[in-house]
Amino acid sequence: MQTNEDYQRIQQLIENELNFPSPPAIAVKILNAVQEDDAALVELGEIISTDPALTAKMLQVANSSFFACNGEITCINRAMSVLGTNIIKNIALSFVIAAELNENGNIGFNYDDFWKRSVTAAISAELLSKTVQFKNDDIFVTALLQDIGMLVIAMTKGDEYNRLLKESRGLDASLIHLEKKLYGFDHQQVGYALLLNWRIPESISEPILYHHHPENAPENYRKSDELLNFGQQLASIYNESQTSEKARLLQKKLTEHFDIDESQAAALLDDVATRSCEILKTFELDPGEIMPYSVLLQEANTELGKLSLSNEQMILEMREAKEKAEKLAQELQDANTRLKELVYRDGLTGLYNHRYFQESLGNELARATRYHSSVSLILFDIDFFKKVNDTYGHPAGDLVLMNLASAVTSAVRPCDIVARYGGEEFAVILPETSAAGVKVFAARLRRCVEGIATLVDGQLIYVTVSAGATTFNKESSKITKNILIETADRGLYISKNNGRNQVTVLEPEVFTD
Repeated sequence: MQTNEDYQRIQQLIENELNFPSPPAIAVKILNAVQEDDAALVELGEIISTDPALTAKMLQVANSSFFACNGEITCINRAMSVLGTNIIKNIALSFVIAAELNENGNIGFNYDDFWKRSVTAAISAELLSKTVQFKNDDIFVTALLQDIGMLVIAMTKGDEYNRLLKESRGLDASLIHLEKKLYGFDHQQVGYALLLNWRIPESISEPILYHHHPENAPENYRKSDELLNFGQQLASIYNESQTSEKARLLQKKLTEHFDIDESQAAALLDDVATRSCEILKTFELDPGEIMPYSVLLQEANTELGKLSLSNEQMILEMREAKEKAEKLAQELQDANTRLKELVYRDGLTGLYNHRYFQESLGNELARATRYHSSVSLILFDIDFFKKVNDTYGHPAGDLVLMNLASAVTSAVRPCDIVARYGGEEFAVILPETSAAGVKVFAARLRRCVEGIATLVDGQLIYVTVSAGATTFNKESSKITKNILIETADRGLYISKNNGRNQVTVLEPEVFTD
């Protein structure tokens, strides 16, 4: 078990490496309400009721077979009286946090798969706790959030973390080991740090530190962590391949670890699938083809007639092997596509690199010449960027570059090309854009950057840009790619010499020696 000094060191490392998202506003209100005395708990129902969509989902879950209540529940206050305030609080937090962290710019991370597995793990842990008669009202939300650290790392590290996830699956290596090797911390520690930052109760946040290795948990949380760990194993049966073999082994492990028999373990496997299909829909997630394990075996039995169970298992395993091979082929194809993309992408900002810019500008000039149309070019760089690096450090400078790249990408059209030209200098190619159009866009781009704030160690950093722009049109037949770049670059330096934070638009001209 790590010491307090060890954890403080790790927490500082996490805060330096990652950007924590802010807690959902309604989650803060819910937590504040339940910390008050019993008389103030009426606020909880009022807070939830202010969000009609959340209220509808809460009532849908409260009336589901997952809780098997007697009589229809039609309001949140009735749900709290039947299920208990703490359960209602945790279900509400589950919906609010899942909705808040369901989208991000990390394209390679599959958010739907993540939440589908998390919800199934939460249902598994809840059902298992009831089966073994261990009362823990927080087990559902704790299981749902146990891997939330993966989301936080993915948000900051992007493709680097996506590759780490693939490596952990492809080599059957421990993700925890790979994370610690690369970052010095793992997603359990990140999840715990995030929930502490959000002031989530310790009964929810602390078990997350040990859910992959419950034997390391403090005595008062060890049982909860065992349930979290088995909940994840149950979820994997319905979210990964090779489910038949996993189900058989897990049935055995459940009977050996908990005081339950084989029939209870089999019933639990089926209940997880049935309840998951119902609850996943309330999280607006597609359950896909989740079916109880007994149904899977029945389907195999239909195909093979009255053959033995071993043959039924064999059919399932052959089907899964085929699916695994098809999935691997698709992953290889995706990997080749990403490798081609990486050749043309800047590693820090994700923008196109200088090589891609040069090729694209040549192609757009050729297209504009062929169709007698126009194409415009903007070159801009960050004013006094060296001062940012010198004052706040290079990691802060990198954050500024990434934020600027994200803002500019959001401001352009799908057909426009944004590239990192070099260092703090950027380029934007605008097909089918006239001189008047580029003047308007360049001014808008300058204002957009001026409004970006980068938060570093509690301090906001603002930057400005100087830009030069020019246009190739049907009258510019003798204008080459290099002339266009030289013209835009000349405009950029005029903007800098005239006081910075401005745009200079020049007409291209043929220079003679």
